[in-house]
Amino acid sequence: MVATDEQSKRITERARSVEHSAIRDMFERAAEYEDRDLVHLEIGEPDFDTPTHVVEDAMAAAEAGGTHYTSSAGMPELREAIADRTGADGQFDPETQITVTTGGMEALYLTLQAIAGPGDEVVVPTPGWPNYFTQIRLAGAEPVEVALPAEDGFDLEPDRVAEQIGEDTAAVVLSSPCNPTGRVFSQDAVTEVVEAAAAHDCYVVADEVYDRITYGDHPTGIATYTEYDDVITINSVSKTYAMTGWRIGWLAGPADVADATAKVHGYTSACAPSVSQHAAVAALTGPQEPAERMAEAFAERRNYVVDRLAEIPEIAAPTPEGAIYAFLDVEALSGTSVEIARRLLDEYGVVTAPGEGFGDAGSGYLRISFANSRDRIELGFDRIEAMIEDELRV
Repeated sequence: MVATDEQSKRITERARSVEHSAIRDMFERAAEYEDRDLVHLEIGEPDFDTPTHVVEDAMAAAEAGGTHYTSSAGMPELREAIADRTGADGQFDPETQITVTTGGMEALYLTLQAIAGPGDEVVVPTPGWPNYFTQIRLAGAEPVEVALPAEDGFDLEPDRVAEQIGEDTAAVVLSSPCNPTGRVFSQDAVTEVVEAAAAHDCYVVADEVYDRITYGDHPTGIATYTEYDDVITINSVSKTYAMTGWRIGWLAGPADVADATAKVHGYTSACAPSVSQHAAVAALTGPQEPAERMAEAFAERRNYVVDRLAEIPEIAAPTPEGAIYAFLDVEALSGTSVEIARRLLDEYGVVTAPGEGFGDAGSGYLRISFANSRDRIELGFDRIEAMIEDELRV
């Protein structure tokens, strides 16, 4: 049903201002091609099943009656497991400094609701995950994009970020490993940004949902190697353990932030799903070999992507150091990244995410996810190269 003007005016400006993400738009557009063999490279979801022992422990918990409300902050045993995983020994008090949430998305949402509001700014190095911009605005604050230099592979330049931190800055968001570029920011660069934030008494929100998916010896865990108390770490079991549908995430940080987020959580969803919390305990405290095997598979696929890109001179990407993405420079092709992504889908059957959705710095880029089987990634690149052949090598 199409909304009339009368119906539309009943929707708040806050809700009307929310746009579908570029990733979701491509996902929905692809759904219109029911009978086509599409290669899906747009969604960052591991193509593995949740480890068997996690499923079995969750089933056992459900059968034993573990299906009731928990504390808004989360089950004590899960908060203890998160504290053991997240910081240095004893860095986070599981009773007062951790809130378990319905996925990492809600951890970010609750955090921003607690620390940012009207008149505040939140600094976001870009390209960055689209949810940052929308969730900042939903908190009533204003996102401040800091474009990282494409010529340096979108590496973190602390001076650029520090220049945008001022009296109105409530927080700086750092995503490392980064979605969409796959960069892992250096410890020195991150430390400079954290020190700039500390000088202005604002928070640092460290989005680290890909911290266990890195390729090589790269630093993760911003709260562990900086000495600033106002770092808020966001994480989840979704990517590391192939548990996207279980919807368990968390935030770890100052006690007053954890308390505020737990209170807001109590008025939104009361608590994260109890059975899923039992599953998360099993994931974090049980055998880690399944997660390690998944990470090894991602590394093999990442290596293939790097090698394949080296064979296609018309496109390039920063070498992914972590996460499950490559950010392809497609400026040689005509049109915006949205137009290129739609053409690639409509004419060649490959679904990608347009770079514009990740901030202005993403213009001229496409994000691909290699959280798909090797043969599907190969087919996707075959089709991408066919598009280049048709459009650039004529």
